[in-house]
Amino acid sequence: MNLRPARHELGITAELTELAKVRSWVRSVLGGFPAGVVTTAVMVVDELTSNALRHGRAPYHVRLLPGVAKLRIEVDDASGESARRRAPSDQGGRGLLLVERCAAAWGQLRRPGGKTLWAELATDPGAHG
Repeated sequence: MNLRPARHELGITAELTELAKVRSWVRSVLGGFPAGVVTTAVMVVDELTSNALRHGRAPYHVRLLPGVAKLRIEVDDASGESARRRAPSDQGGRGLLLVERCAAAWGQLRRPGGKTLWAELATDPGAHG
């Protein structure tokens, strides 16, 4: 039996118009999940991706790694600068706060050539995250 989790990856350009493509892709990949999980995943992916596009550098990759009890979302960019929460203002600063509220866990990993922001969502409708 193959227990290897599914892995879905999408490369995107630096255009902010790519966000609509990413949201549609997430809905398509997660079509069999509960509606609440899909809605939350779309919101979290949108925030992590827009953060990468605004503050990171190309190339950009978005990954969905659905598992039995959780969904891991990863967004890569080539900037070595750490993502950080900022005080909310008219120019933004709410994205990572939103991710923190929606995700069971989130963080970032430095890697050669950039960083990966990740978030994990509970996929069990009875779980809280």
